Amino acid sequence: MIEEKERILETKTMTELYDEAYVPRLPVIEDFLYCGTYIYAGAPKIGKSFFMLQLGYHVSKGIKLWNHKVRKGTVLYLALEDNYARLQQRLGMMYADEPSDDLHLNISAGSVKDGLMDEMESFVKAHPDTCLIIVDTLQKVRESGDDNYSYSSDYEIIDSFKKFTDVHDLCILIVHHTRKMESTDNFDKISGTNGLAGASDGCFVMAKNKRIEGTATISICGRDQADQEITVERDEENCIWKKVKSEKELFKGKPDEVLEAIAGFVNRDNPEWHGTATELIEAVPGLSDMIVPNTLVRRLNVRRYNLLKDYHIHYESMQRTPDRKEFKLCYDDNDDYLF
Repeated sequence: MIEEKERILETKTMTELYDEAYVPRLPVIEDFLYCGTYIYAGAPKIGKSFFMLQLGYHVSKGIKLWNHKVRKGTVLYLALEDNYARLQQRLGMMYADEPSDDLHLNISAGSVKDGLMDEMESFVKAHPDTCLIIVDTLQKVRESGDDNYSYSSDYEIIDSFKKFTDVHDLCILIVHHTRKMESTDNFDKISGTNGLAGASDGCFVMAKNKRIEGTATISICGRDQADQEITVERDEENCIWKKVKSEKELFKGKPDEVLEAIAGFVNRDNPEWHGTATELIEAVPGLSDMIVPNTLVRRLNVRRYNLLKDYHIHYESMQRTPDRKEFKLCYDDNDDYLF
């Protein structure tokens, strides 16, 4: 009889977690869309696919969406309910004579069980700068058969995409439908079980009070951004959605006094520094009164993204020796440093 190998549960203590310098996830569209797996839901024929083309075009070109900065990268749009003639017509209305070589369109990808993940893997391998994949729609890539899905099957389908985004550090936006029901919470209207929202990194719900209206609201919730509601208006001439207003201002936390002190030292006049935590504390006026060396390193590990976003300072761990644990701080005054 073969003895079963004992399974070991790997863990990290909170201290070990703070000792790691993880690479921060950068936004695809500032304060709007981040790396991860997201649901974009709305009623049929409300304008979701036009907006997906708009998102894909802006990301592929690296041009602002409304007032939001955009990280340029290759985009794959799986338009599985369309044909190329219709896509040509829509994009012609929207962007006329300004095509994008980095927006790739497909109408025939397989389902998740029929090799979709391998197809996306192959695409990303061929286009390593891919930062957005749009799946239009969820129903076209899940297994065929019974339409009555359970929480576990809903969770499993989204989790398969989430594992892909976690490995490749990109965004997958999955178009889905809402159901006809009254609810005070727009996210309860997403068709299916709560497994879809539970497994995803966030959800967008696009809704109109009346179908004939030219305006719509986009409700947003997610792990990496504050909840917000954006009112958009459709330009009937070119079928582009324009932002009218945002119902909720994004939350901005209290400044970190340690990061503030470092930003006063590493800046445009002194753009690069490297050394140990002890050496940095000795170099920055007043820093020794705020923090000790071991805690400083952990603070920088935890606040790495804040240091970059709020102060334009890149933090990077350098090669360590038993005697010295160095890191580097570099100031980048480019306004598009995150993109």
